[in-house]
Amino acid sequence: MAGRGTVKPHSGFNANDDAEVLYKAMKGLGTDEAAILQLLTARSNAQRQEIKAAYKTLHGKDLVDNLKSELGGKFESLIVALMIPPIMYDVKCLRDAIKGAGTDEKVLVEILASRSPNEVSQIKKHNDDLEEDVCGDTGGHFQRMLVVLLQVCSKFVYALFAAGEQKFGTDEGQFITILGNRSNAHLRKVFEEYRKLSGYEIEESIQRETSGTLQEVLLAVVKCARSVPGYFADSLYSAMKGAGTDDKTLIRIMASRSEVDMLDIRAEFRKRFATSLHKMIQGDTSGDYRKALLLLCGGDDA
Repeated sequence: MAGRGTVKPHSGFNANDDAEVLYKAMKGLGTDEAAILQLLTARSNAQRQEIKAAYKTLHGKDLVDNLKSELGGKFESLIVALMIPPIMYDVKCLRDAIKGAGTDEKVLVEILASRSPNEVSQIKKHNDDLEEDVCGDTGGHFQRMLVVLLQVCSKFVYALFAAGEQKFGTDEGQFITILGNRSNAHLRKVFEEYRKLSGYEIEESIQRETSGTLQEVLLAVVKCARSVPGYFADSLYSAMKGAGTDDKTLIRIMASRSEVDMLDIRAEFRKRFATSLHKMIQGDTSGDYRKALLLLCGGDDA
């Protein structure tokens, strides 16, 4: 997966020079948004952290605070997201999803189902209360599934079959244990065996045997096991189709996947839908926000 992003480290990178460009773009009256978006979308996250440090050294100011005071709206949210180290960005998104009235379950499912076991343990390291927060904020089987995803290990197919199709009533605990304790390659084998054994795709069984938010999280885990880029292509399409745009989802995915697998997400998007990701972003957004998103998208697969 490494190297499948559209954003790569900039060759000939100089943190001090970049810090100066950004300082000039924000100094005095008016802001040069074009200079800011062109520079930051063309640097890797690690390079942005170096620019942030250089900016502080050279100007004694916090770059992110300055960006927040100079920019606004969705464009500001996107640029600020790009400035946060990846694991810390996941932690922030999870915290935001849990805090306040009501939980944004979609964010919990997206992050915990799509990240690797190693990434999940790093997220936990940076947020000791995460399991506690998830338990406090979600209920029943859904909560158990998320906690299992946070704990990360490995099991198999006969138990899965026995849990679902082979008997009347569903042992949801078994579905949760097996799908939650996973490596994607292992799960793909499990699904294949399950199909041979039961005659059903695992998705059909989950749809038949479970419901509500638990069903959503189990299906998300299965989608991610089959193809993480495919899962994100579907999520991006859902965020933009029809009237209105789910900008939070659009920003979260474009910011977090631009260095990871955006090329694969674009390819999956084109395969699944009658348009390209580039065209859909173009038709759904505007202004500097659109320009920055299109640079992160990195090209049109028309």
